[in-house]
Amino acid sequence: MDVILLLKSIAGLVAVLVVLTFFLVYNPKKKQNKQVKKKNILKENRAQEKHDMQTLLAIIRDKKSTTKELEKAVDLLLKYHGKIPKKLGLRPHPEFDVYAEIILRICRHPNTNKDIIVKLDRELEKLNKEYMKEIDDTLTKGLNSRGV
Repeated sequence: MDVILLLKSIAGLVAVLVVLTFFLVYNPKKKQNKQVKKKNILKENRAQEKHDMQTLLAIIRDKKSTTKELEKAVDLLLKYHGKIPKKLGLRPHPEFDVYAEIILRICRHPNTNKDIIVKLDRELEKLNKEYMKEIDDTLTKGLNSRGV
């Protein structure tokens, strides 16, 4: 009788251990927390997208950037850095050299297309009326420097 009682006690303890292990492993709140954390991380990443000039220039300078990356970089550039500081008398502001480099690099980039170039040209001219001649000259240089 003692052996049967001992076996029944061990079987009962094993059953309780299996149930407790199941509750330890399977936690539905844990799954929901992971999904919520993933959504929060994605939102934070979107909020932390860098819109500074150096990051956008790095994307434009990179010859391996895709067409979509270039489009996004140009959109962000126009949105956050589209306004060029006013001219210094007849001379363009020294910061215009950065915009001239952007125009030249976009024109020479292997993954660019006409839509990106035209959008950059039109939006920069719309936002900076006094730089129209300089933007056109830089665009002409960039288009002429492309390999055929």
